[in-house]
Amino acid sequence: MAERIEQRIEGRLPELEQLERVGLFTRKEIKAVIKKASALEYKIQRRALHKEDFINYIQYEINLLELIKKRRSRIGYSFKKDEIEYSIVQRIHGLFRRATEKWKDDVQLWLSHVAFCKKWNKKIQLSKVFSAMLAIHPNKPALWIMAAKWEMEERLSSESARHLFLRALRFHPESPKLYQEYFRMELMHAEKQRKEKKEFEQAKMDLGEFNYSEEVLNGEMARIIYRNAVQKIKGAEFCLSLLSIAKLFDFTQDLQKEILENLQAEHAGDPLTWDYMARRELELEMGSLPSPECSSKQMKASEVAQKEERCCAVFEEAVAALPTEAMWKCYVTFCLERLNRKTNSEELRRKRLERTLSVFSGAHESTLLPETLYKQWFHLLLEVGLSEKATEVAATATKRFSQSVEMWHTRLQVLIKLNSSDVAQCFEEAVRQVKSKGCLPLWTLWVEWSEGANSKEDTQALYQRSLFVIAPADSVTMKEKYLDWAYRDGGYKKAKKVFTSLHESRPFSLEFFRKMIEIEKEQESCKMLNLREYYERALREFGSTDSDLWLDYIKEELNHPQGKPVNCGNIHWRAMKMLEGELVEKFVSKYTLLQTGHL
Repeated sequence: MAERIEQRIEGRLPELEQLERVGLFTRKEIKAVIKKASALEYKIQRRALHKEDFINYIQYEINLLELIKKRRSRIGYSFKKDEIEYSIVQRIHGLFRRATEKWKDDVQLWLSHVAFCKKWNKKIQLSKVFSAMLAIHPNKPALWIMAAKWEMEERLSSESARHLFLRALRFHPESPKLYQEYFRMELMHAEKQRKEKKEFEQAKMDLGEFNYSEEVLNGEMARIIYRNAVQKIKGAEFCLSLLSIAKLFDFTQDLQKEILENLQAEHAGDPLTWDYMARRELELEMGSLPSPECSSKQMKASEVAQKEERCCAVFEEAVAALPTEAMWKCYVTFCLERLNRKTNSEELRRKRLERTLSVFSGAHESTLLPETLYKQWFHLLLEVGLSEKATEVAATATKRFSQSVEMWHTRLQVLIKLNSSDVAQCFEEAVRQVKSKGCLPLWTLWVEWSEGANSKEDTQALYQRSLFVIAPADSVTMKEKYLDWAYRDGGYKKAKKVFTSLHESRPFSLEFFRKMIEIEKEQESCKMLNLREYYERALREFGSTDSDLWLDYIKEELNHPQGKPVNCGNIHWRAMKMLEGELVEKFVSKYTLLQTGHL
């Protein structure tokens, strides 16, 4: 092994000598490079190979290249690149090859090699890397797309890109992304040829020697891909994705028409089809050309209003033909989008608001308004001052989604905002309807409301009740809130009383104990005896998983006027006994810093 390493180091000597001769590196730096390279070589020549060693070696060589580049720029020297950089680049390729042969499944390693080749413009080598990578990872469509894009955009080879896409589709015949990118590539190729032909015609050059196929120029290759794709992949969403790609090219009107006709014929029952057809009305030009006076903002707003009305007419037809929750969601979402668009026209804003409220009501009366949209409706009703309507709708919504915590939470927020007298009754109804698991947001909202609306006794009773009703995992949060409220409401004595009543009621959070420790430390007559009790109780629960808790306990003994530094040794011994693995190392490291006064 030593001979092999020595041989490889000797192979570096010509480039290192050149670096010194041209003044890019000093002799001392050359010796440092040889020393570092020897150490890195030794690591990758061992029997037990580690990926990190190869990565470190590659990174070192890349850093060396970057340093050489900077120094060339600084001194203005641009010669001898073949003798210096070329050999380093070749060595990096060799390291990448060895690493990817050993760890074939590491995609990130392959992509690092790809990135390196791109940066240093090694096109031939990159083509080989892509071939090797795709042979190992043919099951990853994203890699095929990356390779095909590179062939198309960097090597300007549409044939190679097409070949890669066709190979990829043999492995992934139902991959939407592959078809989308293949479709886009053929349209880009057609556009490129159209531009070339136009430039040649403008230059009055003979096009006889150039074989420009009319079919390719008109996007017929893309049409074939589209037809094959829709046979393999069903659904309006996929058709619409191809249509959106086709719309990026100005010569695809016939292709767009075909896709649109197919969309309407094959996917008339899909809400996405109706959604697209409705929104398409916004893009269509008005029937008559506007007069010069129509350039005013008022006329533009009027035109937008007419387009939106046409959109809504299509949506109305859609919800009549396809009365589903998904279809109503599309309609409501469209109305909200238009309502949120800025406009200086008060009339247009009024129409949008009326339309949105009307559509919300229509979906609600049809019992087809999705749960996620009710919250937006409530806020909109409150915003425009329709509080009674908001209350009424919220009550109906919670009947329909009686098990939904989110729906009850939203209804309660509405009632609280309106200062309704029904809040307490609604809370009672909510916790009756919703299962105890997952109802924490309701109890949290309830106690927060109670703190400002009810007496201290009622609030305390509510906190105590919550701890018995909600799931044990959720009770952790309520205990923290209960302790915090007790301190804010009744000071130290009340907080201590609450802590004492709960300190045996598991489960706990570490924050519960830390909160009590902070409360104790805020008192003028802070007692170390109490702090010890809180720390001991916290360590009983979290001593095996939190090294910082032990360190904080030790700090208290060292810094508190009533502390006993002699106890630190015992605390340290207990910590070492309870903690495991990395936590022990972390504790020892910080404890050492604490002893030396650096923590």
